[in-house]
Amino acid sequence: MNREPASNKEIFSWAMFDFANSGYTTVVLTAVFNTYFVSVIAKNTDDGMATLLWTISIAIANACVLFSAPLIGAIADFSRNKKRLLLITTIGCVFSTALLSLTGPDDIGLAMLLVIISSFLFYSGENLISAFLPEITNKNSIGKISGFGWTLGYVGGLLVLGLCLLYIDWAKSQQWQAEVFVPHTMLIVAVCFALASLPTFLWLKERGHRQLKPANISYFKLGLSRLKTTWQNAHQYRDLLRFLIALTVYYCGINTVVVLAAVYAQEAMGFTTEETIKLILVVNITAALGAFIFGWLQDRLGSILTLKLTLCIWVLATLLAFFTTSESMFWVVANLVGIALGSSQSAGRALIGLFSPVERNGEFFGLWGLATKFSAIIGPLLYGLITFITAGDHRLALLSTCIFFIAGLIILFSVNEKRGIAAAHG
Repeated sequence: MNREPASNKEIFSWAMFDFANSGYTTVVLTAVFNTYFVSVIAKNTDDGMATLLWTISIAIANACVLFSAPLIGAIADFSRNKKRLLLITTIGCVFSTALLSLTGPDDIGLAMLLVIISSFLFYSGENLISAFLPEITNKNSIGKISGFGWTLGYVGGLLVLGLCLLYIDWAKSQQWQAEVFVPHTMLIVAVCFALASLPTFLWLKERGHRQLKPANISYFKLGLSRLKTTWQNAHQYRDLLRFLIALTVYYCGINTVVVLAAVYAQEAMGFTTEETIKLILVVNITAALGAFIFGWLQDRLGSILTLKLTLCIWVLATLLAFFTTSESMFWVVANLVGIALGSSQSAGRALIGLFSPVERNGEFFGLWGLATKFSAIIGPLLYGLITFITAGDHRLALLSTCIFFIAGLIILFSVNEKRGIAAAHG
């Protein structure tokens, strides 16, 4: 973390990957394809089953990442192949996203399979690009650079979602139905992802030091060995582990909101597809502002205090959403969610960088991926189960997310930021 920061060009190329891949999470997971899956692809299932099937798809994808992320991270560190692995996951995600354009009514199995594959590759790439962060900055600017990446990411998601909205408006003027025009938006996402990620692969450098691999030992075994060592020496990084526990808990709520906010808006608040997309567009703007402003504050107030503030906003937003029946008040809730979303994601990623030894960035960001993906299984799946058991009661399901934010906030009080940084870089 004491190394000189990278050039502005390289930092921009790193942040451009956030810009590139945010179209996927915004359109596929948050605003368009998730509601399309629930209302069109799986519309002929029982009440609550469509939402449950969607959350099962997300859970399976994240379960795959859960078991692979720490291993991939350790292998990337040892072989100095983060960028090559990132390229593989990017190509795979772009291709599988494009194939989502082939799905229609009752294509439940195909849609679930492609969502699982594309989400797995997306999340794996997200972990890999995050592992570059400590290499291109230092401890005095990591919050600002992380916030810049998230901000640019929300701008990218905003632009891709805007393009999709323009296309949907045009398609509706041609009297096309959702099963015709929604699949085409997947092609828009795939093309934008591919093009916008080019600066990353052109200018971002592989800065890690390649280590000599012992003879007759595969990278797979080396990865497992390093993970075993990490857990055996966990007492050296007790604040990192405490933070990972807190992060796992509050990310259950974040991941639930990300993949089900649009579904909630339509099913519980009665929003139309166009209204939902406009809502997510506004949320992306406030999320970008939240990531930028709180990224700046993080370098001055500290990551832990910043996270505590954002979790308080999360609690307020989810409680308001549970009680409100007004569309105008729900817009207020959505903007609170945007501010909290951008800032909590940015601060969490930066804190992992601060708590990680430089030579094990990929491995520890793999642990970050493990924590966030475990939460991405529990949170949305619990939401889906509650809606299924209650025959579609989305309000009660939403209340579970508030509990996650409160619990995560409580655990966060046990984390000592200065001690965690000293353990990693002492």
